[in-house]
Amino acid sequence: MERLAGKTALVTGGGQGVGRGIAFALAAEGAAVVITGRTEDKLKDTAAEIGERGGRVRTVVGDVGERADVDRMVAETVREFGGLDVLVNNAQSSVQRRLEETSYDDVELAYRSGPLAAFHAMRSALPHLKAARGSVVNLGSSAAVQGEAGFAAYAMAKEAIRGLTRVAAREWGPYGIRVNVVCPAALSPAAEAYFAAHPDQADKVVAGIPLGRMGDPETDIGRAVAALVSEDMAYLTGATLMLEGGRTLLG
Repeated sequence: MERLAGKTALVTGGGQGVGRGIAFALAAEGAAVVITGRTEDKLKDTAAEIGERGGRVRTVVGDVGERADVDRMVAETVREFGGLDVLVNNAQSSVQRRLEETSYDDVELAYRSGPLAAFHAMRSALPHLKAARGSVVNLGSSAAVQGEAGFAAYAMAKEAIRGLTRVAAREWGPYGIRVNVVCPAALSPAAEAYFAAHPDQADKVVAGIPLGRMGDPETDIGRAVAALVSEDMAYLTGATLMLEGGRTLLG
């Protein structure tokens, strides 16, 4: 059964990694999917594979760090498919440095592409989400939840996204809109690049995950997001779902 049949989803940063996995999973559940990103070739490759699987998909090239581009992403989604039911704010750019080495430009990049982009997308999508009684999923990070060394700007941005999510959940609940966060630990290109640059960290990270592996962007993260935005999870809002194999277990 396709739980998202008749729904339309917009996934930012949908051309690669976790965003790509989420787009695959949403399309598999019957949603029409619009994927956005800065690199047209990556978007085309992802769209082609979704189409080969029988899904409905469109691409929009743009930078979530530019407000006009965000507005255009939402407008083209609505124009193409007639509405917007699901917004997934996945795109994020950042530079990983220790706190004393982090510059203002590092922080500005992380905020412009992360919480500010999510804020703009949510504001732009709000009239359509109201009409659909829709759902928003924002991407957080277990690195931010734990305050990992070397992730100063990234952690700041991701925790700002969680704050934005909780406020939106309270204010938009009366409209029937649910707003949640997922914090994934997945073997995305960004994770692979980090491990390549810090080979000593790869085994350490996996050893700290009770399930003993990094997540798969589609089967572990994407399918969970598809469930989260479906009617199966209709009573959940303002929550942070830790999709990281138990990495942040406390106590």
